[in-house]
Amino acid sequence: MSRPWKVLVVEDEEHIRVVLEYNLRLEGFDVYLAGDGATGLRLAREIKPDVVLLDWMMPGMNGLAVLSELKNDEKTMHIHVFMLTAKGVASDRELALSVGADDYIVKPFDFKQLSKTIKETLEESGPRPDDWESCCD
Repeated sequence: MSRPWKVLVVEDEEHIRVVLEYNLRLEGFDVYLAGDGATGLRLAREIKPDVVLLDWMMPGMNGLAVLSELKNDEKTMHIHVFMLTAKGVASDRELALSVGADDYIVKPFDFKQLSKTIKETLEESGPRPDDWESCCD
């Protein structure tokens, strides 16, 4: 049996992190949390999550900068990144998708739909690189 999918939540608003963590754990995900962009980038490189839920507007390193770093690094470019943001303007969505976001979800969002989207994306992407080693021993 394969390991649970790992989700990293990078969000500066604690109440949103807590709600996401609670609901994602109920859905069977391993959940990791970061309260700012720099910490999120470091954790993404360390734990190599399957998905990053990334807020755009954070103090210091914003989500777009984190997204750019993740997508320009060979070791993290395969990670699915969903922007979770209050920025609902079409040009912001286009910019995030052009930098490499897999999806763009505007707050407030429906958790059931978010969970469904995460699962569908992960199921469509096939085996995880670290699962390849265990499949063929």
